[in-house]
Amino acid sequence: MNKKVGANNEEFYNLDDLTQGLKRKLAPGLNTRIFVGDNLMLSVVEIDGNSKGEVHSHPEEQWGVLLEGNGTREQDGVEHAVTTGDFWRTPGGVPHNFTAGPDGAKVLDIFSPPREAYKKSGAGFAED
Repeated sequence: MNKKVGANNEEFYNLDDLTQGLKRKLAPGLNTRIFVGDNLMLSVVEIDGNSKGEVHSHPEEQWGVLLEGNGTREQDGVEHAVTTGDFWRTPGGVPHNFTAGPDGAKVLDIFSPPREAYKKSGAGFAED
């Protein structure tokens, strides 16, 4: 059964609709839109060519899916070349970052549980 969902339905979203989600600049050249649920959180990250995030960690488990482009996923000090369609798991507490290739990248990050700062508000976030 295919049913067209109206734009006002708060449970349906589109990856390419830049008006949806909580917007946040993670670092120069890294911008995200965040979608928070009860038990997990999605973050659609747009990364400009050759831009790099800071190495960081957090207690939440994180999965990433490279939707577009290519780059390098550094995880626990090891660099992994990734391309469209690759995905990975990052356990909580493991240091990681991402560097986009020359044409940029789009990554879908999935967190469980949702990160506490994002559950509270759409403003004032200090780190990814």
